[in-house]
Amino acid sequence: MGFRRAIGATALAAGLLMMIGGAAASEDSKYPDLKGQWRRAGGGGLLAGGAGGLRYDESKPPAPTPSLGQEPPLTPEYQAIYEANLADMMKGGQGIDPTYACVSPGMPRIMIVYGSMEVLVTPDTTYILLTRDHDFYRRIYTDGRDFPADMAADPKFLGYSIGKWLDEDGDGRYDTLLVETRGMKGPRVFDATGIPLHADNQTIVKERIYLDKASPNLLHDDITTIDHALTRPWVVNKTFRRVQTDKPIWWAHEVCGEGNAHVGIGNEVYYLSADGLLMPAKKDQPAPDLRYFKQTNR
Repeated sequence: MGFRRAIGATALAAGLLMMIGGAAASEDSKYPDLKGQWRRAGGGGLLAGGAGGLRYDESKPPAPTPSLGQEPPLTPEYQAIYEANLADMMKGGQGIDPTYACVSPGMPRIMIVYGSMEVLVTPDTTYILLTRDHDFYRRIYTDGRDFPADMAADPKFLGYSIGKWLDEDGDGRYDTLLVETRGMKGPRVFDATGIPLHADNQTIVKERIYLDKASPNLLHDDITTIDHALTRPWVVNKTFRRVQTDKPIWWAHEVCGEGNAHVGIGNEVYYLSADGLLMPAKKDQPAPDLRYFKQTNR
């Protein structure tokens, strides 16, 4: 009798596991296949004109002009801020780009995707994981929630992202993720040239994320940024290519602070030389205030 009960319990457990597994498979079938490692498609949008890094709008050609070819739709006030920032960079300074000190690039800059990207889809949350640094991950909530009431009191560099899955072609399977991000804090810029976002941090970023219909190994992210530093919404398209390999993928992990030679003191940014001494980053840069250090004659 006990033996029959044991067999019955085992069969019941196996049946429940099959039901759970079947439900999970059915749930997975509702979403697009975004598994694997994604990297920037194309040339990567390298900058020219005296600044390093990657362009926010890589569809525009690099050029040695004040806007470095991107022509951001800035208001006159923020165009002046941008040009002063570029002038400081040309002298060897960091301008207004906060990432020299390993501050998060924030949204929408993080979606330049400097390294590789992984997209994990669950019914309630879609996670976007990026390998450039330990804090580069996004949670896009798709469980029907609204933005938190206290969002303005607790802003985040990556903001709060609310998403909604759509079945645009009516085949019974989701194909497009619409995302809206608010509640971002600064300072933030669009890219390494220091294209500024407004100091009021009222930015709204809208995204449309979807697989290419002609190639399932291309992923698009249409990004619309609405910000008071802009004369109109700025729309760019980011395209990522899925890595094709028959080898296991090992994900990198980087820590920005490791090997960072930039030292910010007051309003100035200096450089740590190879022999561990503080040195100027710009010509005729004033030395830091040493009033709290014992002065010695040399």
